[in-house]
Amino acid sequence: MQIIHTIEEWLKQQTLLETTGVITGLLCVYLAARNKIWNWPLAIISVGIYIFIFYDARLYADMGLQFYFMAMNIYGWYFWSTGKAAAVKTPVVKVTPKQIRYAALIIALVTPALGFALVKLAPILHYTPASFPYLDSFCTACSLIAQVFLARKILENWLLWVFVDIIYVGVYIFKGLDLTAIMYAVYVAIALMGYIDWRKEYNKQTM
Repeated sequence: MQIIHTIEEWLKQQTLLETTGVITGLLCVYLAARNKIWNWPLAIISVGIYIFIFYDARLYADMGLQFYFMAMNIYGWYFWSTGKAAAVKTPVVKVTPKQIRYAALIIALVTPALGFALVKLAPILHYTPASFPYLDSFCTACSLIAQVFLARKILENWLLWVFVDIIYVGVYIFKGLDLTAIMYAVYVAIALMGYIDWRKEYNKQTM
């Protein structure tokens, strides 16, 4: 009974905004893993909510990332629903060596540049210094690439999400965003499921 009471008290401390963001976030990632187009409108709602959540948590790189996610979610919805994709599901493809090189270069350039900007701009713009500026920037850079891969239906997007989501779990626990940390832990499991399902679909395509 004490455990149930503790859980009830913990749930009461969670905000409606974060709870809504978690629910829509989990649904959109699950639907993406199941290759369902309705993941995109739910993703738009979720990232809109997390703009405000991450601002309050001083995770400014993550906050900025949500604006990028918003644009990519709109693009992904369009890409999955137009042209050939309207009649037949857009095929799953594998990442190319060229895409891997570009992805690594972007991460290597964006991480220090964004981290440095977050550190140096705080006193100039008179806002509270960012939490974990370089780690936050690294996760942001990885997420930029993973989201492009997802929108383009590149199989390996799920492996990149597994990697970055594990890091995010630790960050959000430290920042007291417990529900969000739980959500990202579930994201890891969903991403693994997504990779397995998409790989099966890719194998069917190549038979």
